[in-house]
Amino acid sequence: MTETPQESSPSLSSTPEPAIDTAQLVQFLRRKQGNWVEWGEACAQLQKSGYSPQQIFEETGFEPIQQNQVIVAAQVFSSLVKGNLAEEILSYFQHKGSDILYEFRILTQPERVIASEFANQRKLDADEARELTKAMKEFSRFSISPEGFSNHPGDVLAYQAWKSARQQNDLQQRSRLIAKGLKYAQSQTAREKIEQLLTDFSVSPKRSAPRLPIYRLEAEEDIPRLIPVVGEFPITLSDLNAVPLMEEIGKFRIVKSSGNAAWVAVTGWQVVMNAEDPVAILGNSANLPNPLPNKSEPVLIIIDRAQREWDTDAYFLVESSEHLDLQWFDENPPISLLGKLILVVRPQKVLDEDQIRDVWQMDE
Repeated sequence: MTETPQESSPSLSSTPEPAIDTAQLVQFLRRKQGNWVEWGEACAQLQKSGYSPQQIFEETGFEPIQQNQVIVAAQVFSSLVKGNLAEEILSYFQHKGSDILYEFRILTQPERVIASEFANQRKLDADEARELTKAMKEFSRFSISPEGFSNHPGDVLAYQAWKSARQQNDLQQRSRLIAKGLKYAQSQTAREKIEQLLTDFSVSPKRSAPRLPIYRLEAEEDIPRLIPVVGEFPITLSDLNAVPLMEEIGKFRIVKSSGNAAWVAVTGWQVVMNAEDPVAILGNSANLPNPLPNKSEPVLIIIDRAQREWDTDAYFLVESSEHLDLQWFDENPPISLLGKLILVVRPQKVLDEDQIRDVWQMDE
């Protein structure tokens, strides 16, 4: 947790003046005055003034990862203030709560208030706060709460423990999860559901997530290229000049031109040709729902928006908070599916890019 020295400091919570005194903010951070909320606000103001995270680190000692934590957590704290969270709880988080509030960043404002109250009551640490956040997001997708469990944070955590315990063959692990569920259960009905597992030893096997449909570009012919079309002869100079300049971006050669349009060419494999309404999304292999081994690399994710019927052997694009995310569901989810993942394309491995670019050169 980020502890706060007990030093007086100037107030940074108000809206800054148009001309920000960056030297004062740097000195404020260097001396670690005030609390972490003010640190986050100061880091955010410096970044808006043109300071890079590395510059802030060199001048203040705040590492980039710490800057990101306090900036985001300060934004969460601000939403808690607007959500009328009790003053004593706000005071608690002002002194040692940046790591916990950072975990609540993907929750809605009402969810943040509820989660913060529970975290304060149970004195949760950052790992427990991360677990609570995940459990609350998954629970919020239910149109009707699971039998016996309310939407209280304690019952939400108890439900996850109950669900995991039912999938366990190992009696020691099963007992640990039952104890965890009873620890958090808020309602009597939730406790009764968990206590039933003490006499019911049936196991509901956990389904394994399916493998991602991954293909790596290998041959040079596998990498297509888009070329603008001027028109059909006869054409004029005006026709030629009307064709916008295009820029190829990244290893997948995404093409951008003037206007809000961009294209990427994908080889016409059958799975691509059969897609009714395909769209492409750039991502990173490390952020896939089933991350690829070894080092991270850019990937091109192809989604068919026409395929929205749940399939246990597929991943789907769904809305998570204010962002879109890829998820796998072991049972039909109570949320809208925005499209099915049909392909993940990895870039071609290039050992010598200069040699490939200059294939016309030949030895004498």
